Amino acid sequence: MKNFDYKSFLDRLVIALGVGLLFGLLLFGEDFRESFGGIFEIFMDPILGAIGGEQNFHIALLILAAITALYASLIQKYTIDWSKMRLTQEKMKAFQKEFREAQLSQNSQQLKKMEQQRSEMMSEQLQMSKQQIKPMLYISVISLPLFLWAYFYIITHPDISMVFPFIGERNLADGIIGPIQYWIFWYFITSLGVSQLIRKSLDIGGL
Repeated sequence: MKNFDYKSFLDRLVIALGVGLLFGLLLFGEDFRESFGGIFEIFMDPILGAIGGEQNFHIALLILAAITALYASLIQKYTIDWSKMRLTQEKMKAFQKEFREAQLSQNSQQLKKMEQQRSEMMSEQLQMSKQQIKPMLYISVISLPLFLWAYFYIITHPDISMVFPFIGERNLADGIIGPIQYWIFWYFITSLGVSQLIRKSLDIGGL
């Protein structure tokens, strides 16, 4: 009898959880967000209390953004072949430049030759895109529950505010642009900033 492959089992389990979370958001919408966020309140509220409670919710968002950025960066570093991705991007960039030059010079013979190359390049791009799907599912297992807790907390505590640079104090539940609320804006910019620092230190990313 063969030994049970725990690594493969965990791999499939995590992917299934990631897919389940994404489909839950798409299929059940608001009810799913509130229910799932409410479940994680049990784990997250003590952490929020430890850093000062509701008035420091913006700090909690900063911590969540940092955790998400670190987790996502580590997952991407060890599941994506960045050397191959950079090489593919460089090849595509060089090909596009050559293809434009052939178009401008109306070199039909060169264009015909390059059409086959373009098909091969697109196939390589597709393979690289597929390679990024699996890490996204891994990332969603941690990032979505944290985000849904923050969403649930905001709708159950709608009077939380913080002072933003240049624009002053704003209620985090208020909209800033369309459906984007101030807490989402704060979460996004902090996550982006921390993510850039981590990715640079880990030397991951494209060109």
